[in-house]
Amino acid sequence: MDLILWRHAEAEDGFPDEARKLTAKGEKQAALVAQWLKARLPKDFVVLASPTQRTRQTAGKLAKKFETSGAVGPGASAGSVLDAAGWPDGDGTVVVVGHQPTFGQVAARLLAGKEGNWSVKKGGIWWFSNRARQDEAQIVLRAVMSPELL
Repeated sequence: MDLILWRHAEAEDGFPDEARKLTAKGEKQAALVAQWLKARLPKDFVVLASPTQRTRQTAGKLAKKFETSGAVGPGASAGSVLDAAGWPDGDGTVVVVGHQPTFGQVAARLLAGKEGNWSVKKGGIWWFSNRARQDEAQIVLRAVMSPELL
């Protein structure tokens, strides 16, 4: 299974939090990262997005159809994100579009074995793969990318 954590791109300030939209810079960030992902994703990937406006706008740059779930929304736990994505036993590739600090906690849990307050940049992705080698489960970090590098 491949799991891609994609933090929403830059969004405007405001209230209510759920209605905040991407800024012009955020629109460009999301488009750049989506283009990078499209060149590397298999044809049958799934996108799961937080129900907030900014995450739905970010996800929409990658896929016309995607699922939304509060399990990956603001304040979600690392465990709920992993469960919603089906990690580690799911099939295929799942792109989860969501938020900090949750994504940093997920990344720390997968790579260090315990949750920590790691930073995932706005618009950035962390791409993980799950594989078995000699009957041992392994987590591979395939890529970390931020819009500034594209």
